Amino acid sequence: MLTTRPTFVSVGFFLLFLSLPLSSLSQPSVSSSVYDSFLKCLSEKTKTSQSENAKIVFSQTNPSYTSVLRAYIRNARFNKSSTPKPTIIVTPLSYSHVSAAVLCSKPLDFVFKIRSGGHDYDGLSYISEKPFFILDMSNLRKVSVDLADQTAWISAGATLGEVYYHIWEKSKVLGFPAGVCPTVGVGGHLSGGGYGNMLRKFGLSVDHFIDAKMVDVNGAVLDRKAMGEDLFWAISGGGGGSFGVVLGYKVKLVPVPATVTVFRVEQYMADGAVDMVHKWQFVGPKTDKNLFMRMLIQPATRNKVKTVRATVVALFLGKADDVVSLLAKELPELALKKENCREMTWFQSALYWYNYLNATQTDPKVFLDRNLDSSSFGKRKSDYVETEIPRHGIESLFKKMIELGKIGLVFNPYGGRMAEIAEDATPFPHRNMLFKIQYSINWKDSSQELEKRYLKQAKTLHSFMTGFVSKNPRGAYLNYRDIDIGVNDHGENSYKEGEVYGRMYFGKNFDRLVKIKTAVDPDNFFRNEQSIPTLPSKAYYAINEASKFLKWWSGAGEATVVASVFLHISRDFLLLL
Repeated sequence: MLTTRPTFVSVGFFLLFLSLPLSSLSQPSVSSSVYDSFLKCLSEKTKTSQSENAKIVFSQTNPSYTSVLRAYIRNARFNKSSTPKPTIIVTPLSYSHVSAAVLCSKPLDFVFKIRSGGHDYDGLSYISEKPFFILDMSNLRKVSVDLADQTAWISAGATLGEVYYHIWEKSKVLGFPAGVCPTVGVGGHLSGGGYGNMLRKFGLSVDHFIDAKMVDVNGAVLDRKAMGEDLFWAISGGGGGSFGVVLGYKVKLVPVPATVTVFRVEQYMADGAVDMVHKWQFVGPKTDKNLFMRMLIQPATRNKVKTVRATVVALFLGKADDVVSLLAKELPELALKKENCREMTWFQSALYWYNYLNATQTDPKVFLDRNLDSSSFGKRKSDYVETEIPRHGIESLFKKMIELGKIGLVFNPYGGRMAEIAEDATPFPHRNMLFKIQYSINWKDSSQELEKRYLKQAKTLHSFMTGFVSKNPRGAYLNYRDIDIGVNDHGENSYKEGEVYGRMYFGKNFDRLVKIKTAVDPDNFFRNEQSIPTLPSKAYYAINEASKFLKWWSGAGEATVVASVFLHISRDFLLLL
């Protein structure tokens, strides 16, 4: 349960705070008081003038407030006049600004949202039903590539497009395994695991972390050595926003061939799409590690007949002749021909995957365009498949999608390097699955009726798939944020509420994440509707007392091993409380 700290606030402001209901905090007079208190504190902590700090702190009365807020809202569902708005937006330019923002926010007890690129599908990085601030990291965007040791320092506010561009500037045979959307922010993508179309060859983004920098709840700037291996592990796939403010990561770059191949092939039901999708399950996750074949499944109308279109979009880290020969043997149902393939550089393939189909003629600088204040309405959900869906299951899935009419699916194959890494090596636990499913639906019109209909489609198809996907727990991917699977009010039942979605996102790794969270942020300052909760207070107290007892007993030269086993069992038991 969150512990408030009113003693840090001036007596006058604290009395004002207590005298008003929470809903009134959005009123100009209270917002102004909060802004003034925050700005004064920020100036004291950074030892700079209030006029300078006012350039990076935006209250609701600031003329630039709306443009700053909207710049990184990527889901139009959360860009309405009725959407809750932050009392303050902070846009730091330095680590000292981030540190001061944390320290100055704590005594005010507002929810502290951290936003990098704004691609959180359910908007948890920039909305809250409770009074909140936004820490917008978009100005901290530096990317430094070191060719000598083939590494890069990537700031949390950088976008994936900027990362790829700066790597390409230095080398045509180095890359980095991350997502395919260039406007996605590094902070959320990498701290949540990070995957892309090279994951079968190289695994996740987090599998290439060397170091990190973050600001903790005490405002300290920590690197890997200072934070320790537990906390470094937690922010390598457990979501940075639960533990502190991630400033950036040092990553190891990966070798890519001078020439890669991309292709896109589609089939409809009348052409054999059911058989092709069914066979894909046996090939996509098990074929050559250099081949990643994403499967897109979408209801469509062809010759005035409702049907389903299945499209394979692929990246092969090699030449076209080789992948054509490979799939002629392994997936003849796809009927891939060389004329379907295009050879290009790895960077050009990144352009191609983001729908710059004429990638070899596209200016690389398009990946520096952040496309600000651009959003569409949408909803995403996720699942994992651990055993192949039978052919009749694929048929019934297609019929259901035709019935629903709009929602599509994306199958992303695992296997290869993914299956070689232990499930607890990082917080991301879904290493041994065959493929991940993304449920995807977008629309353009701002209509409550449409939104209700399309959100229902997503829930209906997700429910329909229950018998075909992982169980106990049913898995979900953190970076496909989905509040349908549970939210946390951070009250007395915080741990139980957090366990619902936490098990789906992190499996058995949830237990370790909770212990780390409780150790580094016991008062739960860094929180959102799906953050890692702390241990219940009685369990945390018992663990602390047991730890003290173990140290005493070990010092006395008694049965240390027995005590260690006892403590380990006690901790596991307490997590069930």
